[in-house]
Amino acid sequence: MKLSRCIFFLLIEFVSPLLTMSIVSQTLGNYRGKVGELLLGSGSFTRKLILRENGFQFRVIKPDIDEKKLGNREIGPSPQELVTLLANAKADAILAMIERDTRLRENCNLLLTADQVVTYQGTILEKPVDNEEARRFIRRYSRSSCSTVGSIALTDLNTNKRVVGVDSSTIHFQRIPDDIIESIIAEGNCIHCAGGLMVEHELFAPYIERVEGSQDSLMGLSCDLL
Repeated sequence: MKLSRCIFFLLIEFVSPLLTMSIVSQTLGNYRGKVGELLLGSGSFTRKLILRENGFQFRVIKPDIDEKKLGNREIGPSPQELVTLLANAKADAILAMIERDTRLRENCNLLLTADQVVTYQGTILEKPVDNEEARRFIRRYSRSSCSTVGSIALTDLNTNKRVVGVDSSTIHFQRIPDDIIESIIAEGNCIHCAGGLMVEHELFAPYIERVEGSQDSLMGLSCDLL
């Protein structure tokens, strides 16, 4: 395993501290191909794409939370702590929604929530507030590198037991021309991505020098944790 990849687990509720990544894979693997049993607490296009490509069928429910109000950005949780906090907060918000209306789970037994931030030279970058901030973010990556830190929380909807995993990958860029940056921004999608980073975008592809980790991790849902 490359040193640039840091994968660890935080166990919530009564989950055994001896749980390993293979157990998490088996847990989620039990739901592969089963209609309606996986509830995805995210509207992310890339997360939905990754799940479909890995054979999962799922339904989507979006948590009603203001992510920017969670965690003290001034004194700062670490990136790992922040994405763990947000994945748990999303899960808790959805559990509260289900408690008010059990029809929302509709035969689903497992809830998946996730979060991701980009880190650049020690600074945490979340979703850009506007195109100008997205432009600043992407320009920083030119002839440089950034990392993604992403979390996945799996909650058993029958027992409320939960396991959370965190994964990190790093991407190195060549110089990204200004016209390419402007084209990406003009499409309007990058402001919905942590750090404005869309590694799957065809315009980014020619300027990726190398990846330490995996593209699915960079896209927001690590298959190593699935």
